[in-house]
Amino acid sequence: MQLIVQGKNIQVTDRLRTYVEDKVGRLDRYLSTITEARVELTTEKTRSQEDRQVAQLTVRSKGVILRSEERSGDIFTSVDMVMDKMKRQIERYKRKRRNRYRGVPVELSPELEAEEEEEEDEEETSDGRIVRTKQFRVAPMDPDEAIEQMELLGHSFFVFYNADGGQINVVYRRRDGDYGLIQPELG
Repeated sequence: MQLIVQGKNIQVTDRLRTYVEDKVGRLDRYLSTITEARVELTTEKTRSQEDRQVAQLTVRSKGVILRSEERSGDIFTSVDMVMDKMKRQIERYKRKRRNRYRGVPVELSPELEAEEEEEEDEEETSDGRIVRTKQFRVAPMDPDEAIEQMELLGHSFFVFYNADGGQINVVYRRRDGDYGLIQPELG
C-alpha cells in the first residue's frame, strides 16, 4: 500500500507522520486490497476551536474509493476519529459486497443512517464560485456499481463511465430516496 501524507497550514512533524503511518498501516487488516491511502491534515480558521484540526483519509482499492473526514481540536484526535470512521466504511463496504452476491437486500444500522444524515447536515453552501477542482480516473462500471460507489463515498451524485452505453453518465440520489441516471447527449 502506498501511503501519502500531506499537510496544509500545518507542519507534519516526524512524530505526526509516524503516528499516521502506524494507524493507516493497520487498515490492511480490514481490507487487504488497498493500493493507496492518502491522508490530508489541515488546520482551518474557524470560529470554534474544536473544529480547526481536520484529517481526511482517502483509500483506493480495486476500483473502489472510500473517503472519510473528521474534525476536532487536536490533530491526533482527528486522525483517531477518521480511522474509526474508515473502519466502519470498510466494514459496510465488505458487508454490501457479501450481501450483493448472496442477493440479500442491505439495510444500514440506525447508527450508520444517523451518521450519514449528520454528515449531510454539516455540508456548507458556497457563494457560487469554484473553490476546488478534482481530477479522477473513471473505471467502466454499470449504474448499480456506480450507485454503490456513490453510497460508499457518501455523496449525492457520482460521475462514471457506463460500460453498457459507452459514455460518461451521472447517477444521483433523488429526494424521494430513489436514484436517477443522467445520460448526456451532444446537442
